[in-house]
Amino acid sequence: MQPFLTIANDHQNIASTNYFDSELAAKGFLYLSWNAGAGRLLIPDSQMHMLAEMRTGKYVVISAGPWPEQRRTNGLELMFEDNTDSPFSWHFGAEQCDRMLPSKDEGGGFFITAWGRDGLLASWPGKFRKVKRIPCLLPWAGT
Repeated sequence: MQPFLTIANDHQNIASTNYFDSELAAKGFLYLSWNAGAGRLLIPDSQMHMLAEMRTGKYVVISAGPWPEQRRTNGLELMFEDNTDSPFSWHFGAEQCDRMLPSKDEGGGFFITAWGRDGLLASWPGKFRKVKRIPCLLPWAGT
């Protein structure tokens, strides 16, 4: 049986986690964890190549909504907005995050940080919105 995923927090930082040696990471699944006003994106060793494209983003727009193509009622899109016609984005189901943000959290005022086995890799301002469906991939129109 797969042990539970554990993350020890140090405010917005991750003090320790068993994620990088988990079955989830071994299968190449990213994971989004929230604490103290930051979304921490855990990137497994096999997906570290994605970081170069993520780093082109000036900020991250998180869109939450149904994902009909995957037959999911709750899905998330992380779009690393770089002001091009095709920003890097990643889509995932609710099981790849420790909580879904409520509608009251729409807007900005938080950070998205990327974490690898050796620690913090990158950070971006974050924005959040509820959408009718994902993929959305629309530019941020909020304030």
